[in-house]
Amino acid sequence: MWVRALLLALSLSAAACGSQEGAPQREPIDLLVLGGTVVTMDARETVLEEGAVAVRDGAIVAVGPADAFAARYRAAQTLRAGAHDIVLPGLINGHNHASMSLLRGVADDLTLMDWLQRYIFPAEAAAVDEEFVRVGARLAALEMIAGGTTTFVDMYYFEDAVAEEIDAAGLRAILGETILDFPAPDHADPTASLEYTRRFIERWRGHPRIVATAAPHAPYTVSPEVLRQAVALTRAHGVPILIHLAETRDELAQIRERYGATPVQHLDRLGFLGPDVIAAHAIWLDDDDIATLAARGVGVVHNPESNMKLASGAMRLVDLRAAGVAVGLGTDGPASNNDLDMFGALLVAALLHKQERADPTALPARVALALATREGARALGMQDTIGSLAAGKRADLVVVDGDQPNLVPRYDPYSHLVYAARAGDVRATVVEGRVLYRDGEYLTLDRAAVVRQARRVAERVREAVASSGRAIQ
Repeated sequence: MWVRALLLALSLSAAACGSQEGAPQREPIDLLVLGGTVVTMDARETVLEEGAVAVRDGAIVAVGPADAFAARYRAAQTLRAGAHDIVLPGLINGHNHASMSLLRGVADDLTLMDWLQRYIFPAEAAAVDEEFVRVGARLAALEMIAGGTTTFVDMYYFEDAVAEEIDAAGLRAILGETILDFPAPDHADPTASLEYTRRFIERWRGHPRIVATAAPHAPYTVSPEVLRQAVALTRAHGVPILIHLAETRDELAQIRERYGATPVQHLDRLGFLGPDVIAAHAIWLDDDDIATLAARGVGVVHNPESNMKLASGAMRLVDLRAAGVAVGLGTDGPASNNDLDMFGALLVAALLHKQERADPTALPARVALALATREGARALGMQDTIGSLAAGKRADLVVVDGDQPNLVPRYDPYSHLVYAARAGDVRATVVEGRVLYRDGEYLTLDRAAVVRQARRVAERVREAVASSGRAIQ
């Protein structure tokens, strides 16, 4: 074994110094991910034992056999996967409130409305400012990068500051500025929020990894007129729009009482629904709602862990997929989940729907993994860019350590990735061809500094909650 390793090291060293005289010239690339089992998640679900991924200018040039690629390409940087490691597309977290990492554990074991109105909204009103949002975004980025998430969809406040932090961290994101009918931490009214959002969208237009947009909170917190204004703004700029939709039985009752419609019917009557809409939760749906979402091409995001924790209900995932609706997977925010572990979301989603339908075949491992990769990208309207490892896609990928005890032995990589892997098993995370994390080392963030900053800001949260007459549970 050591002889083989020495020979490989010598061959790579020689390659780095240039081709030998008379040998064919090798094609220059920026990054070569070499070795391991490559689970491409392409339409054919190709799996390559001893595979490789070649990257140039942030895009995948080719996916193929390791031995051939080592001879074919001259890489400026080589990321070696172990013989038992798994290389897969970066995981896509379709719904998040990243900066709420600083509210993790403030209030648990409550219904959504009680949780929001008695704890979260008061805490945010007292403690959330731009510094809070920046520190929370950095803390969330640490967790996501180390856990194999390469793309996420965010809804929160001061999103321009979130964009700056996420850009510096190297992640890919769709970032939505939250719009409410009542005062928010960053704006006094929806008119100010919409104007801020317009500038936010224009500032980040054309960025390779950051998409800026609007995120009207929900049909029960945003008036019909503001919903129309928000979707008109995003469509004028050609960006998606984010919203919570049909999350709880209470929401369903409120919208029926106010507008005589389900939340889906209400948004459809406003002309809000379309293929540019990314709707989180989508739990309380009837058959007509599902048909409407399919007809309008809306992408929906399943958040099984937070929905279970808040007892909000279970998405009709199997029915939505059968109708042709694009369904992605998310963690929701770390104040209601309480983590950003997409491997955990994979496991819970797969188990939940088997239990709900009394059918162990309801959500097979391959389909569950697709929700966090290929199908997740489709729900975000990014299927041409990310979600699988294929030539022309952006080079977002993850290496999972196959030597971890919970991943030994391995018979089926899909089974391991859904039922056995955890965030801590990630060895490397790559976004846009840039290595962000490798073997416990962050390459774009100072872990110790971020943790220190987060603990300092948490003292403000503790004081804010106490001053509101509540106690952190």
